[in-house]
Amino acid sequence: MKKARTTEKNKLRPEYRREDLGKGVRGKYLAAYRKGSNLVLLSPDVAKAFPTSEAVNEALRAVLELTEKTQRSVAATKVK
Repeated sequence: MKKARTTEKNKLRPEYRREDLGKGVRGKYLAAYRKGSNLVLLSPDVAKAFPTSEAVNEALRAVLELTEKTQRSVAATKVK
């Protein structure tokens, strides 16, 4: 295998100036980040009660199930 030739353009410099990096765009990837991210910050007391993401998901699913059952029973009561 042949060695690639190094030219002045391909060499890393010991120091770069801001102008060498081009113009940056603030928030360029913000929309994509927000679209693909669903992180939630838990309060310390909640994090202590639910130490894993599985525990949090299980508790939230139980709350959702209870909410659905409650809504159904309230709706059935109103119909009669």
